[in-house]
Amino acid sequence: MRRKIVTLGLTLILSAPLVAFMPSENMSVKKSIGNYLMKYCIEKKFLSDKLYVEGLKFDHDAGIITLSISNDFAELEFTSKDIKKLTKGIKKLIPAPYNKYQLSILTCGMPLQYLAEAAVIPDNDGHRFWGDIEYKDKPWTVNASRPFSISHGLCNRHLTVWASHGRYYDWDKGLWKWQRPNLFGTTEDLFTQTIVVPYLIPMLQNAGAVVFTPRERDWQTDEQIVDNDVSPRPAYLEENVKGNWEKAPEKGFAFHAGTYENGDNPFMAGTARMTKTTKSKNYSFISYQPTLANEGKYAVYVSYQSLDNSVPDAEYVVYNKGKATRFTVNQTMGGSTWVYLGTFDFDKGSSRENRVVITNRSKYNGVVTADAVRFGGGMGNIERGGAVSGYPRCLEGARYYAQWAGAPASVYNGRLGQNDYADDINARPNMSNWLGGGSCFAPSIEGKKVPIELALAVHSDAGFDQGGGLVGSLAICTTDFNEGKLNSGISRLTSKEFAQRLLDGLDRDLPATVGKWARRYLWDKNYSETRTPEVPSAIIETLSHQNFPDMLLGQDPHFKFAMARSLYKSIARFVNEGHGRPTFIQPLTPHAFSLGFTAENTVRLKWQATEDTLEPTAHPTAYVVYTAMGNSGYDNGTVVRQPSYDISITPGVQYNFKVTAINRGGESFPTEELSAYRQEGATKTVLVVNGFERLSGPAVINNEIQQGFDLDKDPGVSYGLTAGWNGWQQNFDTAQMGIEGPAGLGYSGDELAGHFIMGNDFSAVKTHTEAIASARKYNAVSCSLQAIETDRVDLSAYQAIDIVLGLQKDDVHALQHHKTFTKALQRRLRDYARRQGSLIVSGSYVGSDMQNDDERLFLKDVLKLRYEPSDSTVKGDTINGLGMSFDICRHLNPHHYAATSVDRLVPTAGAICAMLYADGTSAAVGYQGDYNAFTMGFPLECITPPEIRNTIMRGILNYIIK
Repeated sequence: MRRKIVTLGLTLILSAPLVAFMPSENMSVKKSIGNYLMKYCIEKKFLSDKLYVEGLKFDHDAGIITLSISNDFAELEFTSKDIKKLTKGIKKLIPAPYNKYQLSILTCGMPLQYLAEAAVIPDNDGHRFWGDIEYKDKPWTVNASRPFSISHGLCNRHLTVWASHGRYYDWDKGLWKWQRPNLFGTTEDLFTQTIVVPYLIPMLQNAGAVVFTPRERDWQTDEQIVDNDVSPRPAYLEENVKGNWEKAPEKGFAFHAGTYENGDNPFMAGTARMTKTTKSKNYSFISYQPTLANEGKYAVYVSYQSLDNSVPDAEYVVYNKGKATRFTVNQTMGGSTWVYLGTFDFDKGSSRENRVVITNRSKYNGVVTADAVRFGGGMGNIERGGAVSGYPRCLEGARYYAQWAGAPASVYNGRLGQNDYADDINARPNMSNWLGGGSCFAPSIEGKKVPIELALAVHSDAGFDQGGGLVGSLAICTTDFNEGKLNSGISRLTSKEFAQRLLDGLDRDLPATVGKWARRYLWDKNYSETRTPEVPSAIIETLSHQNFPDMLLGQDPHFKFAMARSLYKSIARFVNEGHGRPTFIQPLTPHAFSLGFTAENTVRLKWQATEDTLEPTAHPTAYVVYTAMGNSGYDNGTVVRQPSYDISITPGVQYNFKVTAINRGGESFPTEELSAYRQEGATKTVLVVNGFERLSGPAVINNEIQQGFDLDKDPGVSYGLTAGWNGWQQNFDTAQMGIEGPAGLGYSGDELAGHFIMGNDFSAVKTHTEAIASARKYNAVSCSLQAIETDRVDLSAYQAIDIVLGLQKDDVHALQHHKTFTKALQRRLRDYARRQGSLIVSGSYVGSDMQNDDERLFLKDVLKLRYEPSDSTVKGDTINGLGMSFDICRHLNPHHYAATSVDRLVPTAGAICAMLYADGTSAAVGYQGDYNAFTMGFPLECITPPEIRNTIMRGILNYIIK
């Protein structure tokens, strides 16, 4: 990217006075270094207004000078030659005899020499346990469309991670069941997935790792398989341009309708295809085009054969909603099983805009093979005891996924079909060995040659504290096996070091989120999940699912994020240090995101970096802006160096945006989705504000005689979709603590088992913008709540503000509070109303979350209403208003979050009741006066179907904008 070169003003911050230097002399040296850095940056065409010398310290006893430069200096790319030049130039500015000292230059808390792409760290502490063992070939899979590189994360590292147990068949009882008890609305079989699937695996992937998990990772219950053996055109289509597709020499996948019996291997039932590679622009390809019953997110898995002349860069292109993402797959490894590429948004039906293509383009001479492509996780189809589980495949144990993935019976059927519980435990590490066998990390066992170098099992544990304290975390490893050696010959003590690192990381990281955490101990014992893997491995018992104080934290999405981030950081450091490499930690999500028009058809995106106080290296050095136009999918992103981005938009087309932060260690989670729309000829603009930030656990009952979760009162808000709930808690009696079964505290039912529930997917602004755009009369832009509260948006530029509150409310038990109207927001909206601006407000807790005197006064003065307490669970789904009768989503479901509670809002003097619930009580309040306002006691985005929602929005806009 070309940058304008300007003179840099470097802010010089004084540290402690130098020994042997007067303060004025210290300042002089720092100023000289600052000028030198300014010149260096200009030569590198690098611009930053946040670059400065943070400190200059002399250790005369050790003969070391430490120069600290602000984090933005880490944005520069350095070679070893660059670092030598910098060091030499800076030392010339330091007076004798101190210029003979060793100079250490730090930025982001990291020595500058560690920023070079091929950097290595000294092995003073013996952490480089792999020695000369190193995988240097191409990764199993690579997202070749990713617009940035990850040099100090986990690129080309292959890891196995799994979430404890799953549904299994109990032969003694003749039924399918969970492996762990139903407690506090969940079971370990479900709960650990809610840490691993939405948080830990994405963090590892965002750091560049290839992550295998021996349980199905996709929470999509639909499944579509396109295969050469059974799929007719246009689902399966071969195009022979440069190279003819022909039958491959080994057996391949073939799907058959119905169920699979024990030992059936779908990857031995069919055929596969192959062709020679080409470097030509003209190439052959195979198209896999599914017919999907529903729009939604689907994991994409591919399969192929690994032959002697397979190539390491087979090209796949995933088209989702018209956008193309290119992958390369190393077909020299991992053949004849399902290989995960990614999860994508696909449209309903069949279209060339939603398909997967494999080509025969390659930089290498050899062959490309092609077998089946699978879309979605699907339902379990392994028959046991004459029946399948009836549950989504992702909720079943690893034993059944191993069979579906083509593993030999020795991997999952060691008990010859008589003990699925034991086979499931063993299938998890056996899958890792089966894939990793033959690689440099497990060279003497037979397998698929995938260079898996680490295995982690994520569990929760039993146990309770009668005094109401935390039980906390426990780690497990196994060193006393196979003469203390792993397959590669390295010591099993590396597993103990790994387990220790996991606990140390939780000790370091969790107090910043929860205030305190309990560490139990490190067990070195004989467990299959830590004995069997032929690479360093550990079990982390995250917390106790039997202890309510643990689960009170454990069901909070903010805790799950913090737990997963700690585990990811410990994994990243352990893996990299094992190879003598430095580690950068991926950044946190940017905040205060906003959009605004700077010209008629130009939108400026702005945001702020979120610094991680625990991790200096997590400082973002750039950002990625993702864009979707109209109904198309998101593109693969544009990298920008500054926290802003201008884009020209086409009138009449809605644009949606998300932003992530990146650095050498990887990519953050994305911001909420914001939208912009320009209507040709429109003179009025609506600002849509995302006030729905809430993530939380369910309603809490916690006193001397009762403990637990009340899902009826409030099921909480998960981060997107969740599979974590098993049923309603039935026993709240604290006197029954520690008792198993229906008589015990926490016992819960199975009503929600197998059902997925949508939480906050941070897309509400998109829905509101679509509704506003349907009027074809107004422009629309959007911003986050933080951008409003911190005065980063000029509200006077907008004729109306649409405050999207969704399920926002302040939870007393939540780790982060999410007030509907904070004091800062109240102040800004009062001022906006005084200037005769118009307001739209909608949300489930608009009134009930505003209960003190000042808050009630705000409701009365600005929204012209008062809240009337009521039983919000009896109003039904139907609402009448604006000449229409319509339904809202009030029941838990996998597609959209539900307004399980709604508010009764009563108009005050001068206002009117604008909508009615089914029981005849007031659902919305309208006000027209010196300014106009329309407030709903339910989320507008919960109105179904979309056509009705858009009509309602148009009616509201006609009411408030004149």
